[in-house]
Amino acid sequence: MTKTTLTDELVSPIVAKLRAENEAFSRAFPGEPVDRQPVHTVYGGAHLFRHDLPAKLGALARRSLDEYAPDAATFAEALRLPGDAAFARTVWERVLAKLDREPVEDLRADFEDGFGDRPDAEEDETAVRAATEIALGVRKGTLSPFFGVRIKSLSEETRARAVRTLDLVVTTLTSELGAIPEGFRVTLPKVAIAEHVRALVSLLELLERGLGLAPGSLRVELMMETPQSLVDEAGTLALRGLVTAAKGRCVGVHFGSYDYTAACNVTAAHQSMTHPSCSFARHLMQVSLSRSGVVLSDGATNVMPVPLHRAKAGDSLTDLERRENRDSVHTAWRLHYHNVQDSLRRGFYQGWDLHPAQLPARYAAVHAFFLASVDAAAARLKNFVERAAQATLVGHVFDDAATGQGLLNFFSRALGCGALTEDEVRERTGLTQEEVRLRSFARILEQRARRT
Repeated sequence: MTKTTLTDELVSPIVAKLRAENEAFSRAFPGEPVDRQPVHTVYGGAHLFRHDLPAKLGALARRSLDEYAPDAATFAEALRLPGDAAFARTVWERVLAKLDREPVEDLRADFEDGFGDRPDAEEDETAVRAATEIALGVRKGTLSPFFGVRIKSLSEETRARAVRTLDLVVTTLTSELGAIPEGFRVTLPKVAIAEHVRALVSLLELLERGLGLAPGSLRVELMMETPQSLVDEAGTLALRGLVTAAKGRCVGVHFGSYDYTAACNVTAAHQSMTHPSCSFARHLMQVSLSRSGVVLSDGATNVMPVPLHRAKAGDSLTDLERRENRDSVHTAWRLHYHNVQDSLRRGFYQGWDLHPAQLPARYAAVHAFFLASVDAAAARLKNFVERAAQATLVGHVFDDAATGQGLLNFFSRALGCGALTEDEVRERTGLTQEEVRLRSFARILEQRARRT
């Protein structure tokens, strides 16, 4: 008989405390969300918001491609795409398909920078009209999968205007639809102190009670644009506290790279998404919110892919002007492609787009990122599924499920944006179509265990 020293009586109080702490850790760090995350958020002035805006932005993106990159080879040359002609053709075809099928994944009616300071009567009218257009888009199915509004900051200068716009939008939207649609988000900019978030949550609770909405139906995203969002006046990490102050409503945190670098005294000539100060901020965002269930979004490329010259009425551009226009658009596309790829490599799978002509470069960068890595990721995921299934079969617990979920997330993201099809994922990973749609490594293992 094997002799041991640690009896159940001795171990049980240790195990009880350990179990309680493990469960508390799991509640605090539930892991990455399995729901779809958009690859971008498109910000546009609220005065321009219309229910059919996604299709219009897609058409403008296609027009830009038709004029400045009418074929796969030209597009690949403009972006300096890696790989051979076949890879370039695949990326090109999937960008075109994406622009036709779902040109915008996440759309914001912006009442902050994109709208500016206007008379109260004008913002009131715009808030009601934007909410009415959102409701019309929901009914017609013309909106992007995710949508919402960005109100002004709750700082002293703009808090009254922010509260009134929030009230008008939510009240009008509820009046039109009777409930808050699933994809709706409220974005709060320039969050500097926890009270900004607590105040927003209190306002949302009042709106939900007053309008008869389900508690928690109004969800928010916070914008991290100042150093104080990361480190508070006591010198402690602040971001997790800001998210906690949202009381479970915060689904995403967005990085405002240009306001952040300006706050760090970086001059305009050197402000960019790849500045070292941005690298620090983004990594601190990841460290603060890893496995919190909150998704992260990078910022925007502020160089727009627009032509330098426009022909006057009755005139045409010279050959030199046409070349300069082409070079201007290609240079901006290439910068945006580089910035998006840099974000993806850093683990930021979402960013901002500010102009419809940026959409081709956004989707090219995202699709190329997934297509270039698909074989290695598929081999690793297939190996993880087989190892986990074997462990379950012999009664062991597979304790590396987080890595398996990370690999599955790769394919979930690729599917969501259109970089891969369900058939391609199934062929490469061995997962069934039902398993792919589960988006949960743990649930895949549970289902396979029940079948054995």
